[in-house]
Amino acid sequence: MIYGGLNHLVIVLAAAAGWIVGAVWYGMLARHWVSALGKSMDQFKQEQAALRGRPSSYLPFILAFVANLAMAWMVAWLLGHFGPGQATVKNGVLIGVAVWLGFVLTTITVNNAFGGRKYKLTLIDAGHWLAVLVVIGAIVGWRAIR
Repeated sequence: MIYGGLNHLVIVLAAAAGWIVGAVWYGMLARHWVSALGKSMDQFKQEQAALRGRPSSYLPFILAFVANLAMAWMVAWLLGHFGPGQATVKNGVLIGVAVWLGFVLTTITVNNAFGGRKYKLTLIDAGHWLAVLVVIGAIVGWRAIR
């Protein structure tokens, strides 16, 4: 088991890469995501403009980075339990996919189903976290364990 042999800088870089993946993902799918929320882009933009300058305007971005950081740490911790010499990009990606499938997809699906949200929203949000965990897993597997 690896505890002290983690490359903390690589874990932070993996979290940052995951955060950037999220920015690109939602940038590309913004209209679809807003539509799945049941809003128009104009309505969404007005709501966002009303929040400018308040902590509630930037807090989601900070929380997203903290979530990515927690996921990167967890992927590194799980990968460390594979044993010496098993920290590879492939194993990192496999752990990322397994974590997504077992915890993230299931949680998003249940929450959105009980919330009566559109399946499109579930697909967009779950797809985002899959992409994030694959990128984090690849980076962590590449260099996060010494």
